[in-house]
Amino acid sequence: MPGRRAARTTALAAVIAATVVSLPSAHAQPAEDALKTYNDLTQQAEKLTQDHLKATGDLAKANAIVGIATEAEKKALAESEQYRGQVDVLTTASFEGARLNNLSAFLTSTSQQDFLERMQAMNIIAADQNAAVTRMNATLNAARKARADATAAAAAAEKLVKDVTVRKAAMDEQVTAARTKYQSLSAPQRQTLAASGPKVTVAAPAGAAGAALTFALNQQGKPYVFGSNGPDSWDCSSLVQAAYRSAGVSIPRVTYDQAKIGRAVSRAEVAPGDLIIYYSGQSHVAMAVDSVRAVHASTEGVPVKVANIDSIGPISVIRRVVG
Repeated sequence: MPGRRAARTTALAAVIAATVVSLPSAHAQPAEDALKTYNDLTQQAEKLTQDHLKATGDLAKANAIVGIATEAEKKALAESEQYRGQVDVLTTASFEGARLNNLSAFLTSTSQQDFLERMQAMNIIAADQNAAVTRMNATLNAARKARADATAAAAAAEKLVKDVTVRKAAMDEQVTAARTKYQSLSAPQRQTLAASGPKVTVAAPAGAAGAALTFALNQQGKPYVFGSNGPDSWDCSSLVQAAYRSAGVSIPRVTYDQAKIGRAVSRAEVAPGDLIIYYSGQSHVAMAVDSVRAVHASTEGVPVKVANIDSIGPISVIRRVVG
């Protein structure tokens, strides 16, 4: 409906306006101010990229839950039909006289042994029927629960679809602003940003942390691209995820989740392979090379490089993935 579409468009515009850092006015800026504006824009673009990746991951999980719950419902319904058939057979047997009451069993028995056998047969049929009914009811209850779970998961997924859409629009707007600002920088400024400097090599320690660090250091000089997953370009969190994946260790895709894995260590304890999460919003990650330096995918226009740990930004938390 036109009114609903207009309201949705207005709401989307409001969200984007609230989350996107605006480009400065067109008048000329001093070189240092222009570079600071660029850095601010890219930092916000990186955060919005992580927001979008997080929402996309949550949506994938919600859709997986829908699929699992739907399959559980199908299985439970199939099992209930199986037990329903067993109940029907036993019920039919009862109507046909297989299930007798105690008096009729006594009256129709030809001997004491015959009576005992009839009583035993009645008890077996009754037990089988009760068990079949119990199992059928249990599977029907399981099917109802699975349907409720699937319905709830589908509703959550539908909500996340809208969230992903809004966050992607905000991300695209911010990335465009950052890229536009980059093009407005002077040639010397762009050259400085693009310089990776001499490649750093170290004797990495044994184990998964050392293997991950070796992988990350081998990516020096490759470009940063917002949301990229490699192997020719990276963003900050995809670089460290791929590094640990190469070492046989699975870690989450986004910085918000990477900030929760392993165990926390202090700045004084930092060791090769530790993940250093930056900013209060935990939107950037680097990997410690040693107690002083870290390798990271910084931002667009800047290649993967090694920098002083404390120069990258304010540290939020340091996590040791293994060990």
